[in-house]
Amino acid sequence: MTTFEAIGIAEGFVENDDPEREVAAWQYLIDTGLAWQMQGWFGRVARQLIENGTCKPPQPAEEPPI
Repeated sequence: MTTFEAIGIAEGFVENDDPEREVAAWQYLIDTGLAWQMQGWFGRVARQLIENGTCKPPQPAEEPPI
């Protein structure tokens, strides 16, 4: 999934009839951190999706081995 596609699905300007693809778009925005860098409603929706179990919280980046 691309950033453009994920944002488009979330905002509704990219057609989507698959609920799993919508969840994948939101998960992409959460995982990349974009959900919290864009307009406030993205973060609010992302937080709600995490709280209700639809999406997973972002995973912390793995630290490189020493």
